[in-house]
Amino acid sequence: MSAAPNGGPAFPYAFHLPDAPGEPSGVNLGMSLRDWFAGKALQGWLASYAPETAHPVKRDTADDVATEAYAMADAMLRAREKP
Repeated sequence: MSAAPNGGPAFPYAFHLPDAPGEPSGVNLGMSLRDWFAGKALQGWLASYAPETAHPVKRDTADDVATEAYAMADAMLRAREKP
């Protein structure tokens, strides 16, 4: 897979400038795969809280939750490297 520690780009795309037909004029790398994985982990985690549960943001633990989302993203990147 990718040797990049952040997994490489999640949604890269080439673009053409109007006055330069043919070969792509540039590439937008977008966010890293690590950022995308962390966002998806965070989304699922935060959506799992029941309405009667104290949400992490209300408990002043948002920084801890974000750190854990990146820990999960790092684990997903490591899992991609296994056969």
